[in-house]
Amino acid sequence: MSDLAARLAFVRQQTRPIAVASVPGVRLYQADEVTPLWLMTEKDMARDRLAPPFWAFAWAGGQALAAYLLDHPETVRGKRVLDIACGSGLVGIAAMQAGAASVLCNDIDPYAEAAVRLNAELNGVELDFTGDDLLSGPLPPVDVIAAGDVTYEKTMSETMLSYFRRAAQDRIEVLIGDPHRSYFPKDTGLQRLAGYTISTHADIEDAREKAASVWRLETEDEPGSQRH
Repeated sequence: MSDLAARLAFVRQQTRPIAVASVPGVRLYQADEVTPLWLMTEKDMARDRLAPPFWAFAWAGGQALAAYLLDHPETVRGKRVLDIACGSGLVGIAAMQAGAASVLCNDIDPYAEAAVRLNAELNGVELDFTGDDLLSGPLPPVDVIAAGDVTYEKTMSETMLSYFRRAAQDRIEVLIGDPHRSYFPKDTGLQRLAGYTISTHADIEDAREKAASVWRLETEDEPGSQRH
């Protein structure tokens, strides 16, 4: 059995298709409980320096961004989209449902590739995937970068923001979904597009409902920038 086949089997075994509470019409392979899956993947994480299994849950920022794309399909219709740090692929699925020409999902966790493949099939959409570290390389040929829940850690938030600024300077639209985390960038040109109350998993977000917003990163030459 190949590594990918083993990961596909693992995701199937440890999760089940569950409707995404705040994104009607989307289902994901999700874990019912956080702790057992965390413990089960702990050895692999330590050995391979992997992140925790973020791909097994529908996080608040991703739900908000996915809901926004479905509410405003013109944002991605006919465009090439990058779902960066994609986890389950929720945002990418929503982008395809909203009419995107193509979606490239990106995550350095190899288990995310398995989750994305299964979730794309579950929702009847086609998603491409790359496990490359895109943050230090050239910008991909896309029109929109969509990012949900990428500010939960200081270094990651700063690295992502630097990448997003490069993209904005290259006229790539940058959309961010975030539940007002501590490391969300402040004093940076961000236009708030929408706010949502998201139903989520209390074990991962410490609450059954979270307020989350969708932001657009403005380029330096745009007038009237609204600040966080």
